[in-house]
Amino acid sequence: MSYPRIFADFHNADEQGRLRLNCVGTIEDLSRQNIKLQNDRLLTLYSEELEVDGTVQYSEEESLWVAAIDWQQIREVEDIIPIDSSLPESGIVVQI
Repeated sequence: MSYPRIFADFHNADEQGRLRLNCVGTIEDLSRQNIKLQNDRLLTLYSEELEVDGTVQYSEEESLWVAAIDWQQIREVEDIIPIDSSLPESGIVVQI
């Protein structure tokens, strides 16, 4: 199943291992996709070449939204820039 894909900083976890959803990239993704955070909302969280599904929770201790994730379920993903078919074929695929 596919969930909204939101940026998260995998180095910004609380003591319980939940990702804090308060960095600039996260806020920009939420705003651009018009997503309102609420408890038990499912999201796919990504950072560079990593992604993981998580469940949104409100942290009363820190007064901010977090996402509970299974750190063993983090996946590596590769972003490939599509080749424009109107350009001459170079045979090169650029990974970012």
